[in-house]
Amino acid sequence: MNDSIERSRGLSADTTLCLLNGGAHSGAAQDARNRLGDIFNQLGSNVRIELPAGGGEIEAMAREAAQAGAKLVIAGGGDGTINAVANALAGTETALGVLPLGTLNHFAKDLGIPLDLETAASTALRGTVRRVDVGEVNGRVFINNSSIGLYPQMVREREALQEKGRGKWTAFAEALVDTLRRSPAIRVRLWTPERIVSSRTELVFVGNNEYELAMPRVAARLRLDGGMLWIWNVPRAGRFRAAWAAFRALFAAPRSATPFAFCTQELRVSLRRRSVDVAMDGEVLRLRTPLLYRSRPRALRVIVPAEGAG
Repeated sequence: MNDSIERSRGLSADTTLCLLNGGAHSGAAQDARNRLGDIFNQLGSNVRIELPAGGGEIEAMAREAAQAGAKLVIAGGGDGTINAVANALAGTETALGVLPLGTLNHFAKDLGIPLDLETAASTALRGTVRRVDVGEVNGRVFINNSSIGLYPQMVREREALQEKGRGKWTAFAEALVDTLRRSPAIRVRLWTPERIVSSRTELVFVGNNEYELAMPRVAARLRLDGGMLWIWNVPRAGRFRAAWAAFRALFAAPRSATPFAFCTQELRVSLRRRSVDVAMDGEVLRLRTPLLYRSRPRALRVIVPAEGAG
Protein backbone atom coordinates (compact mmCIF):
# COMPACT_ATOMS: atom_id res chain seq x y z
CA MET A 1 0.00 0.00 0.00
CA ASN A 2 2.76 2.45 0.91
CA ASP A 3 4.50 1.89 -2.46
CA SER A 4 1.32 2.83 -4.33
CA ILE A 5 0.76 5.92 -2.20
CA GLU A 6 4.36 6.98 -2.73
CA ARG A 7 3.80 6.74 -6.48
CA SER A 8 0.77 9.02 -6.18
CA ARG A 9 2.93 11.69 -4.57
CA GLY A 10 4.85 14.11 -6.69
CA LEU A 11 2.26 14.24 -9.45
CA SER A 12 2.95 17.19 -11.70
CA ALA A 13 0.28 19.84 -12.15
CA ASP A 14 -0.56 18.54 -15.63
CA THR A 15 -0.82 14.87 -14.61
CA THR A 16 -4.14 13.25 -13.76
CA LEU A 17 -4.37 10.20 -11.50
CA CYS A 18 -6.58 7.30 -12.66
CA LEU A 19 -7.32 4.59 -10.08
CA LEU A 20 -8.52 1.11 -11.07
CA ASN A 21 -9.41 -1.54 -8.51
CA GLY A 22 -6.67 -4.15 -8.80
CA GLY A 23 -7.79 -6.10 -5.72
CA ALA A 24 -10.26 -8.39 -7.46
CA HIS A 25 -10.26 -9.78 -11.01
CA SER A 26 -6.74 -8.43 -11.46
CA GLY A 27 -6.56 -9.79 -15.01
CA ALA A 28 -9.56 -7.69 -16.03
CA ALA A 29 -8.05 -4.66 -14.26
CA GLN A 30 -4.78 -5.11 -16.16
CA ASP A 31 -6.65 -5.41 -19.46
CA ALA A 32 -8.54 -2.18 -18.65
CA ARG A 33 -5.24 -0.50 -17.79
CA ASN A 34 -3.76 -1.43 -21.15
CA ARG A 35 -6.83 -0.23 -23.04
CA LEU A 36 -6.96 3.01 -21.08
CA GLY A 37 -3.27 3.67 -21.69
CA ASP A 38 -3.95 3.62 -25.43
CA ILE A 39 -7.12 5.72 -25.07
CA PHE A 40 -5.48 8.41 -22.94
CA ASN A 41 -2.52 8.59 -25.33
CA GLN A 42 -4.90 9.07 -28.27
CA LEU A 43 -6.64 11.85 -26.33
CA GLY A 44 -3.26 13.51 -25.79
CA SER A 45 -3.62 13.56 -21.99
CA ASN A 46 -1.02 12.91 -19.31
CA VAL A 47 -2.74 10.33 -17.09
CA ARG A 48 -1.01 8.09 -14.56
CA ILE A 49 -2.91 4.79 -14.16
CA GLU A 50 -2.55 2.91 -10.88
CA LEU A 51 -4.00 -0.41 -9.68
CA PRO A 52 -4.29 -0.16 -5.88
CA ALA A 53 -5.16 -3.40 -4.10
CA GLY A 54 -8.54 -2.45 -2.61
CA GLY A 55 -10.91 0.19 -1.31
CA GLY A 56 -8.69 1.41 1.54
CA GLU A 57 -5.71 1.94 -0.72
CA ILE A 58 -7.86 3.53 -3.43
CA GLU A 59 -9.25 6.04 -0.93
CA ALA A 60 -5.81 6.81 0.52
CA MET A 61 -4.30 7.50 -2.91
CA ALA A 62 -7.24 9.69 -3.96
CA ARG A 63 -7.02 11.64 -0.68
CA GLU A 64 -3.27 12.14 -1.17
CA ALA A 65 -3.89 13.51 -4.67
CA ALA A 66 -6.63 15.88 -3.45
CA GLN A 67 -4.42 17.18 -0.63
CA ALA A 68 -1.70 17.83 -3.20
CA GLY A 69 -4.12 20.06 -5.14
CA ALA A 70 -5.10 17.72 -7.97
CA LYS A 71 -7.90 19.12 -10.12
CA LEU A 72 -9.15 15.68 -11.18
CA VAL A 73 -8.98 12.06 -10.00
CA ILE A 74 -10.48 9.40 -12.28
CA ALA A 75 -11.98 6.25 -10.75
CA GLY A 76 -12.48 3.13 -12.85
CA GLY A 77 -14.57 0.26 -11.53
CA GLY A 78 -17.95 -0.48 -10.00
CA ASP A 79 -19.88 1.66 -7.56
CA GLY A 80 -17.75 0.38 -4.66
CA THR A 81 -14.60 1.75 -6.30
CA ILE A 82 -16.34 5.05 -7.09
CA ASN A 83 -17.47 5.18 -3.44
CA ALA A 84 -13.89 4.86 -2.20
CA VAL A 85 -12.74 7.82 -4.30
CA ALA A 86 -15.84 9.86 -3.41
CA ASN A 87 -15.00 9.43 0.29
CA ALA A 88 -11.67 11.11 -0.38
CA LEU A 89 -12.95 13.89 -2.66
CA ALA A 90 -16.26 14.94 -1.06
CA GLY A 91 -15.93 18.44 0.34
CA THR A 92 -12.82 19.23 -1.72
CA GLU A 93 -12.32 21.12 -4.98
CA THR A 94 -10.93 18.02 -6.71
CA ALA A 95 -13.34 16.65 -9.31
CA LEU A 96 -14.21 12.99 -9.78
CA GLY A 97 -14.08 11.38 -13.22
CA VAL A 98 -16.02 8.13 -13.59
CA LEU A 99 -15.16 5.14 -15.75
CA PRO A 100 -18.07 2.67 -15.31
CA LEU A 101 -16.33 -0.70 -15.30
CA GLY A 102 -18.66 -2.48 -12.86
CA THR A 103 -21.70 -4.68 -13.32
CA LEU A 104 -24.53 -2.25 -12.50
CA ASN A 105 -22.91 1.23 -12.61
CA HIS A 106 -25.89 2.97 -10.98
CA PHE A 107 -24.05 6.23 -10.28
CA ALA A 108 -22.78 6.60 -13.85
CA LYS A 109 -26.21 5.81 -15.32
CA ASP A 110 -27.99 8.34 -13.10
CA LEU A 111 -25.50 11.02 -14.20
CA GLY A 112 -25.76 10.15 -17.90
CA ILE A 113 -22.10 9.11 -18.10
CA PRO A 114 -21.48 6.87 -21.16
CA LEU A 115 -20.88 3.18 -20.45
CA ASP A 116 -18.51 2.80 -23.39
CA LEU A 117 -14.95 2.98 -22.03
CA GLU A 118 -13.49 5.24 -24.72
CA THR A 119 -16.39 7.71 -24.54
CA ALA A 120 -16.36 7.66 -20.74
CA ALA A 121 -12.62 8.42 -20.72
CA SER A 122 -13.15 11.33 -23.09
CA THR A 123 -15.97 12.60 -20.85
CA ALA A 124 -13.78 12.37 -17.74
CA LEU A 125 -11.11 14.54 -19.39
CA ARG A 126 -13.26 16.92 -21.44
CA GLY A 127 -16.65 17.02 -19.76
CA THR A 128 -18.13 19.64 -17.48
CA VAL A 129 -18.18 19.82 -13.68
CA ARG A 130 -21.45 19.19 -11.89
CA ARG A 131 -21.93 19.39 -8.13
CA VAL A 132 -23.97 16.53 -6.70
CA ASP A 133 -25.07 15.46 -3.24
CA VAL A 134 -23.64 12.62 -1.20
CA GLY A 135 -25.17 10.80 1.74
CA GLU A 136 -23.23 10.15 4.89
CA VAL A 137 -23.58 7.63 7.73
CA ASN A 138 -21.36 7.84 10.81
CA GLY A 139 -18.87 9.87 8.80
CA ARG A 140 -18.72 7.53 5.78
CA VAL A 141 -19.91 8.81 2.41
CA PHE A 142 -22.21 6.94 0.01
CA ILE A 143 -23.10 8.04 -3.52
CA ASN A 144 -26.07 5.76 -4.19
CA ASN A 145 -27.59 4.22 -1.09
CA SER A 146 -27.09 2.61 2.28
CA SER A 147 -29.15 -0.05 4.03
CA ILE A 148 -29.47 -2.36 7.00
CA GLY A 149 -31.33 -5.66 7.23
CA LEU A 150 -31.79 -8.09 4.34
CA TYR A 151 -29.37 -6.62 1.82
CA PRO A 152 -26.15 -6.42 3.87
CA GLN A 153 -26.83 -9.93 5.20
CA MET A 154 -27.22 -11.18 1.64
CA VAL A 155 -23.93 -9.49 0.63
CA ARG A 156 -22.10 -11.13 3.54
CA GLU A 157 -23.41 -14.54 2.48
CA ARG A 158 -22.54 -13.93 -1.17
CA GLU A 159 -18.97 -12.98 -0.25
CA ALA A 160 -18.60 -16.11 1.89
CA LEU A 161 -19.82 -18.29 -0.98
CA GLN A 162 -17.46 -16.61 -3.43
CA GLU A 163 -14.55 -17.32 -1.08
CA LYS A 164 -15.55 -21.00 -1.29
CA GLY A 165 -15.23 -20.87 -5.07
CA ARG A 166 -18.75 -20.05 -6.23
CA GLY A 167 -19.09 -17.82 -9.26
CA LYS A 168 -20.39 -14.29 -8.72
CA TRP A 169 -23.93 -14.83 -9.99
CA THR A 170 -24.25 -18.33 -8.55
CA ALA A 171 -23.19 -16.99 -5.15
CA PHE A 172 -25.64 -14.11 -5.48
CA ALA A 173 -28.57 -16.41 -6.27
CA GLU A 174 -27.77 -18.83 -3.43
CA ALA A 175 -27.28 -16.01 -0.92
CA LEU A 176 -30.53 -14.32 -1.98
CA VAL A 177 -32.58 -17.51 -1.60
CA ASP A 178 -31.05 -18.33 1.78
CA THR A 179 -31.52 -14.78 3.12
CA LEU A 180 -35.15 -14.63 2.00
CA ARG A 181 -35.81 -18.10 3.43
CA ARG A 182 -34.63 -17.02 6.87
CA SER A 183 -36.32 -13.63 6.48
CA PRO A 184 -34.62 -12.00 9.48
CA ALA A 185 -36.19 -8.93 11.06
CA ILE A 186 -34.74 -6.24 13.31
CA ARG A 187 -36.37 -3.76 15.63
CA VAL A 188 -35.51 -0.15 14.83
CA ARG A 189 -36.49 3.36 15.78
CA LEU A 190 -36.13 6.04 13.11
CA TRP A 191 -35.74 9.64 14.27
CA THR A 192 -35.99 12.56 11.84
CA PRO A 193 -36.74 16.26 12.37
CA GLU A 194 -40.25 15.51 11.08
CA ARG A 195 -41.21 12.16 12.68
CA ILE A 196 -40.35 9.19 14.88
CA VAL A 197 -41.10 5.68 13.61
CA SER A 198 -40.69 2.42 15.53
CA SER A 199 -41.07 -0.95 13.80
CA ARG A 200 -39.83 -4.48 13.24
CA THR A 201 -38.39 -4.33 9.77
CA GLU A 202 -36.88 -6.46 7.03
CA LEU A 203 -34.99 -3.57 5.48
CA VAL A 204 -34.24 0.11 6.03
CA PHE A 205 -33.07 1.65 2.77
CA VAL A 206 -31.55 5.15 2.68
CA GLY A 207 -31.09 6.67 -0.77
CA ASN A 208 -28.96 9.64 -1.74
CA ASN A 209 -31.99 11.48 -3.17
CA GLU A 210 -35.27 9.89 -4.23
CA TYR A 211 -35.45 6.55 -6.03
CA GLU A 212 -38.05 5.50 -8.57
CA LEU A 213 -40.04 2.38 -7.59
CA ALA A 214 -42.14 2.01 -10.74
CA MET A 215 -41.20 0.65 -14.14
CA PRO A 216 -39.55 1.53 -16.43
CA ARG A 217 -37.17 3.63 -14.26
CA VAL A 218 -37.11 1.35 -11.23
CA ALA A 219 -34.00 1.90 -9.05
CA ALA A 220 -33.10 5.11 -10.91
CA ARG A 221 -33.00 8.69 -9.64
CA LEU A 222 -34.29 11.72 -11.48
CA ARG A 223 -31.84 14.03 -9.73
CA LEU A 224 -28.76 13.88 -7.51
CA ASP A 225 -28.86 17.44 -6.22
CA GLY A 226 -32.14 17.55 -4.29
CA GLY A 227 -30.40 17.78 -0.91
CA MET A 228 -32.49 14.93 0.52
CA LEU A 229 -32.24 11.40 1.84
CA TRP A 230 -34.99 9.04 0.69
CA ILE A 231 -36.02 6.54 3.36
CA TRP A 232 -37.81 3.29 2.62
CA ASN A 233 -38.69 1.31 5.74
CA VAL A 234 -40.13 -2.14 5.02
CA PRO A 235 -42.04 -3.49 8.05
CA ARG A 236 -41.86 -7.21 8.68
CA ALA A 237 -44.67 -8.84 6.71
CA GLY A 238 -43.51 -12.37 5.99
CA ARG A 239 -41.95 -13.57 2.75
CA PHE A 240 -45.11 -13.80 0.64
CA ARG A 241 -46.60 -10.45 1.67
CA ALA A 242 -43.20 -8.80 1.25
CA ALA A 243 -42.84 -10.29 -2.24
CA TRP A 244 -46.32 -9.07 -3.19
CA ALA A 245 -45.56 -5.56 -1.87
CA ALA A 246 -42.36 -5.52 -3.91
CA PHE A 247 -44.23 -6.62 -7.04
CA ARG A 248 -46.81 -3.86 -6.59
CA ALA A 249 -44.11 -1.27 -5.98
CA LEU A 250 -42.18 -2.29 -9.11
CA PHE A 251 -44.99 -2.87 -11.58
CA ALA A 252 -48.26 -1.39 -10.35
CA ALA A 253 -48.22 1.20 -7.59
CA PRO A 254 -47.66 4.86 -8.46
CA ARG A 255 -45.14 6.68 -6.27
CA SER A 256 -47.85 8.40 -4.20
CA ALA A 257 -49.23 4.98 -3.20
CA THR A 258 -45.88 3.53 -2.05
CA PRO A 259 -46.11 3.09 1.73
CA PHE A 260 -43.37 3.59 4.30
CA ALA A 261 -41.27 5.95 2.14
CA PHE A 262 -40.42 9.56 2.94
CA CYS A 263 -37.73 12.20 2.46
CA THR A 264 -35.65 13.94 5.08
CA GLN A 265 -32.27 15.63 5.46
CA GLU A 266 -31.20 13.84 8.64
CA LEU A 267 -31.93 10.43 10.13
CA ARG A 268 -30.98 8.65 13.32
CA VAL A 269 -31.43 4.86 13.42
CA SER A 270 -31.46 3.28 16.88
CA LEU A 271 -31.24 -0.48 17.38
CA ARG A 272 -31.01 -2.81 20.35
CA ARG A 273 -27.43 -3.72 19.56
CA ARG A 274 -24.05 -2.01 19.75
CA SER A 275 -23.14 -2.49 16.11
CA VAL A 276 -24.76 -3.56 12.86
CA ASP A 277 -23.79 -4.47 9.30
CA VAL A 278 -24.42 -1.51 7.00
CA ALA A 279 -24.34 -1.68 3.21
CA MET A 280 -23.03 1.34 1.31
CA ASP A 281 -22.91 1.23 -2.49
CA GLY A 282 -22.66 -2.56 -2.47
CA GLU A 283 -19.95 -2.80 0.19
CA VAL A 284 -20.64 -3.79 3.81
CA LEU A 285 -19.09 -2.31 6.95
CA ARG A 286 -19.75 -3.00 10.62
CA LEU A 287 -20.72 0.32 12.26
CA ARG A 288 -21.52 1.29 15.83
CA THR A 289 -25.06 2.32 16.66
CA PRO A 290 -26.91 4.58 16.59
CA LEU A 291 -26.48 5.23 12.88
CA LEU A 292 -26.41 8.94 12.09
CA TYR A 293 -27.35 9.74 8.49
CA ARG A 294 -27.31 13.13 6.79
CA SER A 295 -27.40 14.59 3.31
CA ARG A 296 -24.41 16.67 2.22
CA PRO A 297 -25.83 18.83 -0.58
CA ARG A 298 -23.59 19.46 -3.60
CA ALA A 299 -20.52 18.19 -1.72
CA LEU A 300 -19.00 16.27 -4.64
CA ARG A 301 -17.72 17.65 -7.95
CA VAL A 302 -18.24 15.12 -10.76
CA ILE A 303 -17.33 15.31 -14.43
CA VAL A 304 -20.37 14.69 -16.65
CA PRO A 305 -20.92 14.95 -20.43
CA ALA A 306 -20.82 18.51 -21.69
CA GLU A 307 -24.20 19.85 -22.79
CA GLY A 308 -24.97 18.67 -26.30
CA ALA A 309 -22.24 16.01 -26.19
CA GLY A 310 -22.92 12.57 -27.64
